[in-house]
Amino acid sequence: METTAGVQSQADLADLNLDLERQVAERSRERDRLWRNTQDIQVIINGAGVFQAVNPAFTAILGWTLEDVNGRSVFDFVLPEDEALTNRALELARVENLPVVENRYRHKDGGFRWISWVAAPEAELIYASGRHITAEKEQAETLSRTEEALRQAQKMEAVGQLTGGLAHDFNNLLAGISGSLELMQTRIQQGRLTDVDRYMTAAQGAAKRAAALTHRLLAFSRRQTLDPKPTNVNRLAAGMQELIQRTVGPNIQVEVVGASGLWPALVDPSQLENALLNLCINARDALPDGGRITIETANKWLDEQAAIKQAIPEGQYLSLCVTDTGVGMSPEVIARAFEPFFTTKPIGEGTGLGLSMIYGFAQQSGGQVRIYSEVGQGTTVCIYLPRHYGEVADDDVSMRASDLPRSEQGETVLVVDDEPTVRMLVTDILEDLGYAAIEAGDSATGLKVLQSDVRIDLLVTDVGLPGGMNGRQMTDAARVHRPDLKVLFITGYAENAILGNGQLAPGMAVLTKPFAIDTMAARIRSMIEAAREAGLQRRG
Repeated sequence: METTAGVQSQADLADLNLDLERQVAERSRERDRLWRNTQDIQVIINGAGVFQAVNPAFTAILGWTLEDVNGRSVFDFVLPEDEALTNRALELARVENLPVVENRYRHKDGGFRWISWVAAPEAELIYASGRHITAEKEQAETLSRTEEALRQAQKMEAVGQLTGGLAHDFNNLLAGISGSLELMQTRIQQGRLTDVDRYMTAAQGAAKRAAALTHRLLAFSRRQTLDPKPTNVNRLAAGMQELIQRTVGPNIQVEVVGASGLWPALVDPSQLENALLNLCINARDALPDGGRITIETANKWLDEQAAIKQAIPEGQYLSLCVTDTGVGMSPEVIARAFEPFFTTKPIGEGTGLGLSMIYGFAQQSGGQVRIYSEVGQGTTVCIYLPRHYGEVADDDVSMRASDLPRSEQGETVLVVDDEPTVRMLVTDILEDLGYAAIEAGDSATGLKVLQSDVRIDLLVTDVGLPGGMNGRQMTDAARVHRPDLKVLFITGYAENAILGNGQLAPGMAVLTKPFAIDTMAARIRSMIEAAREAGLQRRG
């Protein structure tokens, strides 16, 4: 016979079991309510990606019911472009919790919806939860399109500013050139030849200023033709100190501080001189009451963090910095300083292309330029140039055209250029030097001459040519037949990729348009003389 205590214990146990059953049932109902009422998709799939169950949110968001998807693969509903991503996610979810993965599911109406998934494995099944993010994706895409439209508008505004400033400056220069030529013609017809020299000087001055303007534009756009050479920047800066001092005036002290053991740079020395002079002129303008300009060089080893800050690859650089004790620049001015035609100078006292030219030159040379300034505390502008691993040759002095003897050997030069005026000028220079000249207006005609048996001692060619080939391609084809052909490229646009980024093959040189007549004559004569000496050495 059971004791009273035993009966009570059984009753308590029965009550406990009943309570546990109620708790389990309640939790099951809670899970069912969560499964039915959650706004997020809930699915159960097996390891192969076959649907076992989906909640009502799946149907509400994608249109498919359990009957539509039960027993079918998820790949029947994923867009083809997202199948590879989904397959990788499924492989991961079989063994561990899945980080967020976003893919697109086809809607029953024919469209698609973006779903952001998380998932976890349990036994042989995968439990996944998906959040509908189509609206977020569309909003982000709209924002991206808006930002791109804004960037495009800003680009067009910059182009408008550039072309407006360019048109203004060139119209002024063309007025000086065309007006001078007209008056020259009138005075010649009137027999008043004493006035001709004055108008000729005015036209030549305007033409030189136009050439300088296009040079600065090409420098800004990183399309100027560079002639990089191993350069001792200390020697270059020291050699310019006297010129800079005369340019800035006696009330400004110019000091050059060259770092000991400065690395050489592979850079166009004449363009670096031009950049340095421009920086010193800017510094002078920031010193209305006088002061000091310091030109300083240094070796810089930029690690990854420093290189990211300067927006250039990490490595070894040398810096050329110009520091003034002038009025300084505000952050707003610094932010716009490299924009073309932006200037704080009064109208008529600056084109606004000086710093933009320096920026383009530094970029094209594989370096960078940076401004450090505070209002009232002065300004430092630094040009960073990659270190050159090699020796620097002694400076050579080019021969002047007047120092070169006339040709008496019957040498022949082929001139290929699509501009008749340029061909005329080069031909006249050749005749003055005693050479025979052959002209061609396109690459096809030029190559035909080069592949003939006609004597050609030098090829003078533009880089951009009609006729199916550029100047470099025509030259390469000609050198198959004439491997020792000397070539002088003349170009007004820096097709450096075509020319070999400053690494021209032996026997090739480049000259930038517009060129001085003496410079062209000296270059032609020296190249032919070099070819003649090389030929004599081979025969000897």
